[in-house]
Amino acid sequence: MKVMISTLSLALSLAVAGPAVAAEKKPTASTTTASAKPTAADADAFIAAAEKDLFDYTVEASQVNWVNATYITEDTDAMAARINAVGTEKAVKYALEAARFSDVAGLSADTRRKLDILRTGLVLPAPTKPGAATELNQIATSLQSQYGKGRGTLNGKEISGSDIEAAMGDLNNTPAQFAEMWTSWHDNVGAPMKDDYAKLVGIANEGAKELGFANTGAMWRSGYDMSPEEFAKTTERLWQEVKPLYMALHTYVRWKLNEKYGDAVQPKTGPIRADLLGNMWAQEWGNIYPLVAPKGSGDLGYDVGDLLTAQGKTPIDMVKAGENFYSSLGMTPLPETFWKRSQFLKPADREVICHASAWDIDNKDDIRIKMCIKVNSDDFTTIHHELGHNYYQRAYNKQPYLYLNGANDGFHEAIGDFVALSITPQYLVDIGLLDKAKVPSADKDTGLLLRQAMDKVAFLPFGLLVDRWRWGVFDGTIKPADYNKAWTQLRTQYQGIVPPGERPANAFDAGAKFHIPGNTPYTRYFLARVLQFQFYEAACKQAGWKGPLHRCSFYGDKSVGAKLNAMLEMGASKPWPDALEAFTGSREMSGKAMADYFAPLKTWLDEQNKGKPQGW
Repeated sequence: MKVMISTLSLALSLAVAGPAVAAEKKPTASTTTASAKPTAADADAFIAAAEKDLFDYTVEASQVNWVNATYITEDTDAMAARINAVGTEKAVKYALEAARFSDVAGLSADTRRKLDILRTGLVLPAPTKPGAATELNQIATSLQSQYGKGRGTLNGKEISGSDIEAAMGDLNNTPAQFAEMWTSWHDNVGAPMKDDYAKLVGIANEGAKELGFANTGAMWRSGYDMSPEEFAKTTERLWQEVKPLYMALHTYVRWKLNEKYGDAVQPKTGPIRADLLGNMWAQEWGNIYPLVAPKGSGDLGYDVGDLLTAQGKTPIDMVKAGENFYSSLGMTPLPETFWKRSQFLKPADREVICHASAWDIDNKDDIRIKMCIKVNSDDFTTIHHELGHNYYQRAYNKQPYLYLNGANDGFHEAIGDFVALSITPQYLVDIGLLDKAKVPSADKDTGLLLRQAMDKVAFLPFGLLVDRWRWGVFDGTIKPADYNKAWTQLRTQYQGIVPPGERPANAFDAGAKFHIPGNTPYTRYFLARVLQFQFYEAACKQAGWKGPLHRCSFYGDKSVGAKLNAMLEMGASKPWPDALEAFTGSREMSGKAMADYFAPLKTWLDEQNKGKPQGW
């Protein structure tokens, strides 16, 4: 999945936070005497000082981290580690200060919300003991750098991370080649990180306990306007609402892989071999769609990547197309600085982190994306997704500093994804990419839905299990010696997949997924998969769409854009149910819209799966 880097998310994560006000004394809680009982006025003053300080600090910190991500050297690693260490230390200070005001009488709702954001918004809190913040950031920076420099092999030859991702989706490769790439990537990238990751967990847990949380995982689950326990139950409820759809898809795909490769490679029963699903992490299966396409309706007649190539479109053209979608909704075009400062291509002369991300550097309008764009369908969709972050960031840029974020982190991911759902055949016609005569007929709908489900539905259990694993790591139920065993078990339990071969005792396969060494909470992506369909259904209703939901495009509907922007402008200023209700009319996240969207496919899958074993 992709990453969104806003100044607030950066500030309240391992990477950055604001330093305490040092140049001059501010009326913060830290300036009161030890015996003084803090007042509501003290809390207001503390928040005002913290917001100003964090706002200023994150500009420099974001610039340094941008340089580190786009120019990886030992020097930029060191620069990032230094500034991030200051940030982490001060973020924890602010969180501890905020906790002092939790029982103060007379707090305004606004101040209390901001105090809660400071206290619960950290990703990796360092304890206050000397040197802890520096050590935490050195480890974290090293882990990210190791990932960015990661290599696998194909036919015995070294291959970069971005190239190996593409090769995993190339159906011209053999099962042996897929196994080589999968194994080499996991061995080379993941295994060396294990000991450092265990150290990082221990330090972060010390910091979380100082803030009053049982562990770092409990702290992560506290940022959703509900208790950690309620949040865990909510995500499980959402999974149960969509699980039948995943089970039907898994059964169908397993059978098709067996037909392609035979019993020796992929049996008719049991889990699916992870390297056969067209993606290094088996999180999205769209690359193997040609293997599972239904006869008669599976050939859609076009591939977006081929359409782009046929018209000679460049990576910049692809980004311009994404911008055009948002402009069609009435949103202001991207600033000139976006085009000058973003990274669109992988430089030939240096190491960079190619993993797609969207950045807000200055809390205003210095918004950027960082990608290594290839002219293909996946990156065309990813661009629409990343720009969703950027337009969200700019929409709420007039909010106070602590509200410069999404209503919850799932919202931020869902915005770009729900716009990408509108990349329908009609949209491709509207932007001149697809000939109207080649729009798939209604009898191709099964193929259209299956193609989407191979990414959208296939992702659901992976989106859930990544943090399920980390919650166990943080609370100690998963010990370092069992890191890989537990990871593999969860992958089998939720996804129904297994590695292509036995894993060595020192394996750390979780580390081969960017978001683990990158310390990015992952449940947001699961929430986004659900929320995007709620947003999409609401937008299509507002646009007056009358046809099948999956054919709807609200491209060019400025009334939808106005209502959407009104929600985006709220940022994190209100509890997420308020924001959800503002656009969809509902205050509860639900998997129903997603289930309804794919209901015709579910009916078809059940028919195909008759007499075939389900589960593993």
